[in-house]
Amino acid sequence: MPSLGDPLLDEYLRFTAARVRPNTLIAQAFDLKVFFAVVKKPPQQVSVTDVLAFIEAQRAPRRGGNVVRLADGEVGLAASTIKRRLATLSALFDYLFLRGFCDRNPVPRSLGARHARCSGTGQGARRGAPLVRTPRKLPRVLSPGEVTALTGALRTDRDRAMVALMLHGGLRRCEVLGLRLSHVHVGDRRVFVTDGKGGHQRLVPVANVFFTALAAYLAVERPKESADDHVFVVLKGPNRGRPLTAAGLDEILTGARGRAGLTHASCHELRHTCFTRLREAGMALEAIQAQAGHASIETTRIYLHLSNDWLAGEYHKAMAILDDWDGEEP
Repeated sequence: MPSLGDPLLDEYLRFTAARVRPNTLIAQAFDLKVFFAVVKKPPQQVSVTDVLAFIEAQRAPRRGGNVVRLADGEVGLAASTIKRRLATLSALFDYLFLRGFCDRNPVPRSLGARHARCSGTGQGARRGAPLVRTPRKLPRVLSPGEVTALTGALRTDRDRAMVALMLHGGLRRCEVLGLRLSHVHVGDRRVFVTDGKGGHQRLVPVANVFFTALAAYLAVERPKESADDHVFVVLKGPNRGRPLTAAGLDEILTGARGRAGLTHASCHELRHTCFTRLREAGMALEAIQAQAGHASIETTRIYLHLSNDWLAGEYHKAMAILDDWDGEEP
């Protein structure tokens, strides 16, 4: 359990630990540590002015004014990072308000909106401009050639099975690493995801390429002396037979990317590639939502725009109708 040395902050972390995944808890603890390192006040004394000053500090240049990110041209922290830290702060002060330690939440919901004093959640405020505007960008996906190069650069059947789960099943990195032997339903060609994002479970089909690689891995590569029931374990070194870690999987992909000559191919990009190709093949959006484990179909709609043929197809169908109308005689 993370501890920040402040009784109220540690109480909040203990409360939220039962509601989020371990990695989320660590991220929230770090966000709070960063905020209170900049705003050197106890939580009860934090004001709206302090929050706005914190946003300005986060936007300040990190490596000098001449160094910018190629992705967005910014010199400070990414807008998405600042927005996440503000969400962490807002959740903290909502909790402190409900506990009676604060008379309001000092994190404004927006600019140009009156901040509600009567509610810790700010539901009485009028909608205004967001504090931090984050552009919505389409995630990157791999082309068929890049997929071929990446899979060809993998060295073990274990690695091929893990990549197949993400590339053909759409599993997240944590879901791949958390897979147990009992979760693999070979007869049904499906895997059971017991601890997905938000604690949701789902049973999803996976292509035969995964089960072929898995069978070869279990028959030859997986250490026989391993007593752990995680499917994917370390093959060599002092940790042989122990569950593979996120850092280990990232290292495997980094090596494969280098051998394949690729500049990108993260675990999440493999997942995005899976759903984009499924949508291009005509899979219904509701089915993709179930496969992905999305709580809201609004999250799944992004694959409509990633799909190469959906928007163009819909546009050309509409234009054909308009052309027919224009060609009719009055």
